[in-house]
Amino acid sequence: MFPFFFDSTMLLLLPALLFAGWAQMKVRSTFARYSQVRAQSGVTADRVARMLLDRFGLTSVPVNRVGGHLTDHYDPRGRTLSLSDAVYGNASIAAIGVAAHEVGHAIQHSKGYAPLALRNDVVPVVNIGSSLAMPLFFIGFLFRGPVLMNLGIFLFLGVIAFHLVTLPVEYNASARAVEILGQTGALTGSELRGAESVLSAAAWTYVAATLMAVMQLVRLLALRNSRD
Repeated sequence: MFPFFFDSTMLLLLPALLFAGWAQMKVRSTFARYSQVRAQSGVTADRVARMLLDRFGLTSVPVNRVGGHLTDHYDPRGRTLSLSDAVYGNASIAAIGVAAHEVGHAIQHSKGYAPLALRNDVVPVVNIGSSLAMPLFFIGFLFRGPVLMNLGIFLFLGVIAFHLVTLPVEYNASARAVEILGQTGALTGSELRGAESVLSAAAWTYVAATLMAVMQLVRLLALRNSRD
């Protein structure tokens, strides 16, 4: 019924899909591995997050618990830090690394880190654009409307921009996490390297998402050109 969803240009997405699958497996396996290694300090991830936030003067930022697996996040609008069930109350190297990463985002926010501010500003626009891009493009494709196809591609460029801005935000938060964990002694030696491995594995998922978006854009352009 919708042959344009299954045309040969779908093959362009295959490498990105495979890479995304690998990235997901890597982050899950690395997190699972270091979740079995308890930090020598015995301090749980939520307490480490609280300590680090207080150290940087972010005493008003609460550390909440949120359901799900690896749903940890910092909300710049509400200025709240949320840790998932697998992280909150867990004293493993993996949990502490993830918690410190979210603290890294809170520090970015407090210091006015430009890429984070830019990402926060474009989120509302990107949300609207991403929901309209594909429907507009494929309506235009189906009815041979170049204006709608071009508009869909233009809106999808916002999605690409969001992913490109996200990369430095996430890598910087991880770098901050490793640095402050070492400075405070929350993790030391091989523990610190373990946390770095967890955060490095997580970073590949953002790279995969960016690659997927880029290849989707290439596909849209190929379909657009096929209508000329």
